[in-house]
Amino acid sequence: MTLHEDPRRFLIHLFQAALRAVQPEYCLPPHLPAPPAGRLVILAAGKAAASMAATAERFYGQRWPGTKIEGIAVTRYGHTCPTRHVTVLEAAHPVPDEAGVRAGRALLSLATSLGPDDLGLVLLSGGASALLTLPPDGVSLEEKQGLSRALLASGAPIADINTVRHHLSRIKGGQLAEAIAPARCVTLAISDVAGNIPAIIGSGPTVPAQGSGQDANAILDHLNIPVSAALRAHLAKATRLPAADAPCFSRASYQIIATGTDALAAAAALAREAGYEVSIVGDDMEDEARTLAIAHARMARSHTNPGVPRLILSGGEATVTLGDKRGVGGPNQEFALALALALAGERNVHALACDTDGIDGGAGEADDPAGAIISSRTLERAAALGLNAQRALDEHDAGTFFSQLGDLVMTGPTLTNVNDFRAILVST
Repeated sequence: MTLHEDPRRFLIHLFQAALRAVQPEYCLPPHLPAPPAGRLVILAAGKAAASMAATAERFYGQRWPGTKIEGIAVTRYGHTCPTRHVTVLEAAHPVPDEAGVRAGRALLSLATSLGPDDLGLVLLSGGASALLTLPPDGVSLEEKQGLSRALLASGAPIADINTVRHHLSRIKGGQLAEAIAPARCVTLAISDVAGNIPAIIGSGPTVPAQGSGQDANAILDHLNIPVSAALRAHLAKATRLPAADAPCFSRASYQIIATGTDALAAAAALAREAGYEVSIVGDDMEDEARTLAIAHARMARSHTNPGVPRLILSGGEATVTLGDKRGVGGPNQEFALALALALAGERNVHALACDTDGIDGGAGEADDPAGAIISSRTLERAAALGLNAQRALDEHDAGTFFSQLGDLVMTGPTLTNVNDFRAILVST
């Protein structure tokens, strides 16, 4: 049996191809700048921070031997890898912790030490917003933790969440670029946000902020999230962030080096070689996991070319609005469960939904799932085991459901992050 004749194995193979395309060792070296006359200081943050820093170290060691490198990389617990010159610090994600505060303080301190002949090489990836937690005066870590939990549970898009985060940090919203100045600042980013907007990736520490403090308060009002009077007052004062024409941006450049589109393209190329007709919906789909699942089920049912096997690919970020029911799982697992229910009665359909960081809604442990895989027999198999798919969906307990079926996808931390990867195979 060839690989594409085994749908489950083929879906895993497609996901692996997508991950390879956005690994730092593949996408970062072509964009690394020449070393400066002064110090080369790496300031990395995100789930790919350690991997990006290690890749940069190897590149300079081979291309420019003798380059003196120093730096700090702040990454999620368990997402580290060996480095020679850059200090790797781990912190919590998605809810920040004290380790993140210490890491943010250390990174900002190093940034402020750069001089005119130095280069601040900022290596940015998804997760940096939570990992670089350095609250401004008057805002406590506990307040930020409570707000983070509420924002995450609200199902709000990441753009809104990061607009709030801009104004509750001493690093985000261009403030890291301000600290690096007068040194040259080069930011290379792996994007995990829809639209690949620099101000949203990692809350834009080296670019002008998107939105004002008043906008942040309006978002909190819209989401009906209660916050302390002190935090409201802080946002209302419209904390000064560097304006777009601030001097710190005159020596700053920004480049996105990998996106969800790159991951989808790699999977599409592999599928086309196997004879599939490929439809790439896009890498910027943002909505509730259940809503996305219904839309994808509709696409899977539309047989535009009968007799030819089809692959539907998409990325972006599925969200889940949590109520009183809070089971086990993440947005991709919830999408997969909702898709299985929406495809009830369809034959010859298999699908995979995973987070490219290898962690879908988990606590960051090595055995957290990346997502889940389904087939036309998922509901039948579940019923035979006495599992109620609709109840699991209603209780946001897709993780338990797929665990009992043996259909979780386990990768461990992938050391990259371009957000969700969804693939649906429609066989003839």
